[in-house]
Amino acid sequence: MNKVPGKEAVNYLPRVEDKRLKSALARAGGVLIEGPKGCGKSATARQVAGSFVQVDTDLNLETQLNTLPDLALQGETPRVFDEWQEQPRLWNLVRHEIDRRQAPGQFILTGSTAPGEGKSRHSGAGRIARLRMQTFSFFESGHSNGAVSLAKLVEEGELAHNNETVLDVREIIDRMAHGGWPGNRNFSTAAAQENLRSYAETVAHVDINVTDSRRRDPVKVQALLRSLARGVGTEQSISAIATDIDIDRTTASEYLTALQRIFIAEEQRAWSSHLRSRASLRKVPKRHLADPALAAAVLEATPGKLLQNLDFTGQLFESQVVHDLRALSGRQIFHARDASGLEVDAVFEMAGKTVLVEIKLGQSPQVLDKAAQNLLAFADRFTWDTPPLLLIVTGGNLSVQLPSGVFVTSLSHLAP
Repeated sequence: MNKVPGKEAVNYLPRVEDKRLKSALARAGGVLIEGPKGCGKSATARQVAGSFVQVDTDLNLETQLNTLPDLALQGETPRVFDEWQEQPRLWNLVRHEIDRRQAPGQFILTGSTAPGEGKSRHSGAGRIARLRMQTFSFFESGHSNGAVSLAKLVEEGELAHNNETVLDVREIIDRMAHGGWPGNRNFSTAAAQENLRSYAETVAHVDINVTDSRRRDPVKVQALLRSLARGVGTEQSISAIATDIDIDRTTASEYLTALQRIFIAEEQRAWSSHLRSRASLRKVPKRHLADPALAAAVLEATPGKLLQNLDFTGQLFESQVVHDLRALSGRQIFHARDASGLEVDAVFEMAGKTVLVEIKLGQSPQVLDKAAQNLLAFADRFTWDTPPLLLIVTGGNLSVQLPSGVFVTSLSHLAP
């Protein structure tokens, strides 16, 4: 059996995806774990691996695939192929072997590049389940006390009062600037930001080209990353991005798609409701990077600078909460804005309910009151079969249900 490096590692921090991975292995022959480089895919896969192949460095694998491809699939299960996209033939080999074995939990493929459309079309229902990993959420990195379970809140509609101060605003800002990459966990924030600037340079010079072997201008890629960073957590059209960095719309769209395929750029799509409504909804997506810290790093926004620019810090905090809601819920997170400008920052479906979320760095009574009124007004635009859950996520220290019925929770209290 191949040695499974790191399976016994004592420094592994449990991830929200651990439970989802085990569930997926129990119901599907294979699991594809996708996410940006360095977010922890390999370490998570190693915790359950029976055997492990490091595809991008294994010198024997190419020979096996060219001579006896079935041999590459032999090993204790689940057999992990880490960075599988370096040998694209593995996709169909694994897919057909799953069909032959007719058993769950056979393979795990991890990748930092999304498979092309042809690969996606031939995935086969029930063969390969998909998991999308993020960098550490506040909960996973130990910056949340886990007092408020998102799943329990949605299912039961109850919230125990909690006012424990886990992080103050300065500490939240420092954590956002530091980021959630596991490899930076033991570094200072200054060192983590330097590492992230190097990460961004590698994206611009190398990683963005691996999606299709096309050569892209690294100067333009870096300009695109800075544009996305400046607009993080806001609606940005392709035309606006192209104008911002002085390139044509076609190039901007193609570069943005390439960044999305390596999970560096994220779209928070506009919510499309099938409910009866008195208002039409806009369709422009909000833009995010893989982790808000990447936005801070490429703009050289240190924690001190962020404290001096709380408007941008508010954007960064909104992006952080959307990032964490994705990780904690395992759901796609949308945003919504109607033609009159009334909006909510995040919308997702969970346990048969729609959850409408406002995101606020502060938590003064005035801020909470305005956010609650906004949620109630937006919800009133629709006719619901099941009333939505209304939630405000803040950077404060209070988790409580307001007299209006709207829930408030601190990001530093939030758990899966």
